[in-house]
Amino acid sequence: MNTAKNNIFLIGLMGAGKTTLGRRLAAQLGRTFYDSDQTICERTGVSVPTIFEMEGEEGFRVREAAVIDEITARSGIVLATGGGAVLREENRLRLRARGTVVYLHAAPEILLERTRSDRNRPLLQVADPLDKLRSLYQTRDPIYRAAADFVVEAGKSDCRKTLARILQCLQD
Repeated sequence: MNTAKNNIFLIGLMGAGKTTLGRRLAAQLGRTFYDSDQTICERTGVSVPTIFEMEGEEGFRVREAAVIDEITARSGIVLATGGGAVLREENRLRLRARGTVVYLHAAPEILLERTRSDRNRPLLQVADPLDKLRSLYQTRDPIYRAAADFVVEAGKSDCRKTLARILQCLQD
């Protein structure tokens, strides 16, 4: 792995496994793990849905950009970003410049299975969450692909296999 890019940043839609895989990847590599959404919640003392309710998505995205700027400036870390982090060009540029970006790809149908009962997903609190996931996928998939150094299939296989694929990409 390029030593100038000793950070690993995980991007992808909600439910792709960024936090779960990020924790395991950091443990395996002996690095510090960060989750941008979790960091925002710790600093504000409220949940992501509460921030969306109080400040709207734009207010949340401003907080997210500041946290991503701060965390990506560190060295030797693994960061799980929020699903919409790539929507801001400034975030994409920072991620690309400061680490290796891995897009965890999964189909909307699989993501719905994983997020169905999670009430901490404000964008999915709609009448048809699958339609919303398909719409988000259609908009964001090309952005994720353009921002990523690697695309790793995170859909149907278990966590260990996906982790092994990430590690293989990082070694190659």
